[in-house]
Amino acid sequence: MTIGKEQMMRAAYIEATQNLVVRETSIPQPGPDQVRVRVDYVGICGSDLHYYFTGANGAFVVREPLIPGHELSGRVDDDPLGVWECGRPVTVHPATFGTPLPEIIDEPHLWPGGAYLGSASTTPHTQGALAEYILVERDMIRPLPESLPVRRAVLAEPLAVALHGIAQAGGVAGARVLVTGAGPIGLLAVAAAAAAGASSICATDVLPGPLARASALGADTVINVAADEVPESAYDIVLECSGVAPSISSALRAVRARGTVVQVGMVPNENRPLNIAPFISKEVRWVGTFRFKDEIDRAVALLDSHPSIERVITHEVSAESIEEAFQIARDSEQSGKVIVSMWPEGG
Repeated sequence: MTIGKEQMMRAAYIEATQNLVVRETSIPQPGPDQVRVRVDYVGICGSDLHYYFTGANGAFVVREPLIPGHELSGRVDDDPLGVWECGRPVTVHPATFGTPLPEIIDEPHLWPGGAYLGSASTTPHTQGALAEYILVERDMIRPLPESLPVRRAVLAEPLAVALHGIAQAGGVAGARVLVTGAGPIGLLAVAAAAAAGASSICATDVLPGPLARASALGADTVINVAADEVPESAYDIVLECSGVAPSISSALRAVRARGTVVQVGMVPNENRPLNIAPFISKEVRWVGTFRFKDEIDRAVALLDSHPSIERVITHEVSAESIEEAFQIARDSEQSGKVIVSMWPEGG
């Protein structure tokens, strides 16, 4: 049977390394525990860049066509139970949680067997948001306050990552904070730390563009580590957002004795040279952070109360030029957060 055009949608698939194809596919039909969302905006994340440019994100390899994208905002299109009215502005928690473990019963983001939108970590792959419509579980829906624009709400997911990092530090109120790496997550970490009452914030990077953006989002000082060294033992908390080995070693030197380093930036699943002598001699608390648990709710509230966070968005690219969005997002000197404005309804 021929499917009518009104039952089809456009979606962008990574078919192979640096090969992204927009094609038509059937509009998904929601079950009773699902909601269909009409996507307005999608943010390009580092994992999306890895999938597109290298065909893999760490150990997760693209083995079948993958729709990327897990940072999204849009509007409810179809809720079979009628809980959410059609047109209601929303964002989405992109995770479905796996098998509960009693020892970490309150940390569902760490349970095994979970999935994440736009990820090759599962087989079949979990398709993402670079499409006109996306189907999500009902408990993934996050309604937006009336005062929060849908465009700004696309930042809820990456801001939640930054907020989870701050939570892993035990909070930053009154603390001297260093943020290493002023990419999109680092920039949102700066903004979140400023909103949380850090006494001072320093941001580092190797490029002037990201440092200028960090200053605009609340960093009191910035350091270009390509030319200058970070002060030793000068910070209470370091949010390491680069994932680069020299930066991690620098973070351990920069934190004070008995201070805290939170590893926010993802690193490859391989051995890398690190200097951990300061970690030992200063009895540093060094903790990991993986995605987030429920901080997306606080992220929505923070985006609503702090409109200036939207400055992290430097480029908005039409869905007609999705590959251009990936190229721009790869250039960290030129861009902060790059978002894609999806195909307008009826367009």
